Amino acid sequence: MAAHAEVFIAGAPDRRDAVRTVLGGFDLSVLAGSSVAVKANFNSADPFPASTHRDTLEEICSAILAERPARLTLAERSGMGNTRDVLDRCGVLALSRELGFTVTVLDELDRTGWQEIEAPGLHWSRGFFLASAIARADHVVQTCCLKTHRYGGHFTLSLKNAVGCVARTVPGVNFDFMNELHTSPHQRRMIAEISRFFQTDLVVLDATEGFASGGPDKGKLIRPGVVLAGNDRVAIDAAGVALLRSFGTVPDVADGKIFGLEQIARAAELGIGVASADAIRLVPLNDAAGKAALRIQEQLDLDR
Repeated sequence: MAAHAEVFIAGAPDRRDAVRTVLGGFDLSVLAGSSVAVKANFNSADPFPASTHRDTLEEICSAILAERPARLTLAERSGMGNTRDVLDRCGVLALSRELGFTVTVLDELDRTGWQEIEAPGLHWSRGFFLASAIARADHVVQTCCLKTHRYGGHFTLSLKNAVGCVARTVPGVNFDFMNELHTSPHQRRMIAEISRFFQTDLVVLDATEGFASGGPDKGKLIRPGVVLAGNDRVAIDAAGVALLRSFGTVPDVADGKIFGLEQIARAAELGIGVASADAIRLVPLNDAAGKAALRIQEQLDLDR
């Protein structure tokens, strides 16, 4: 667990420029010659901010490919719709052909495409299956959206985005893992536990717009106008929750300390990221980011 984590913020009058600006805060040359997996947010085919904006995905994948990785794979499982259809409707399959990366449709995999995860202390009754494309990649890059989640997750940022790396069902295994997740009183702890089993090297949170209530497919629209990035999933999610709070959001997200929320608390307990709001350093990268940084910091300060 890092003692401190930086969260870079760029104002986004132009989404592509903002994504390029935050990516400039990281040394992407480490991706050269390696296998890279991208986990975006294509839970449904609903337009941004329900799903990753095509421009955001294109900028991220172009930046990765510029470093000449051995391979770049986008891995996805949609919870609200057929995954291949969702990816087609969102333009992901066409973009993959245009840029030259591969797409792995996770719910079309056989048993060999999954890595079984079992460990003491999990709130999953029989563990879960994590996509091998994510578990075995040399580097993982996530891009997520800014949203609340009305089906029990409370909010869906980088930690919740990892649910799309987990199987609903696996051939030869008679169990519905998503049914267990969504009916469990431990749902938010279970969400956090997924991220213990794979490293994420970079998260890009497109908060140009978001849902302050409802979600993940529709909700009350807000326009923070920023893109956030960092390599600490807890820090990114805490900053995202702070941003939601600054605009006014649902009680399940607004009430109590940010690091007392179950997703964040469990992830911090497991060492997935920083342990407190004090450990987060906000780094505005342009003038347009300053106001958002102040809004986020004001909320983080309430955790002290």
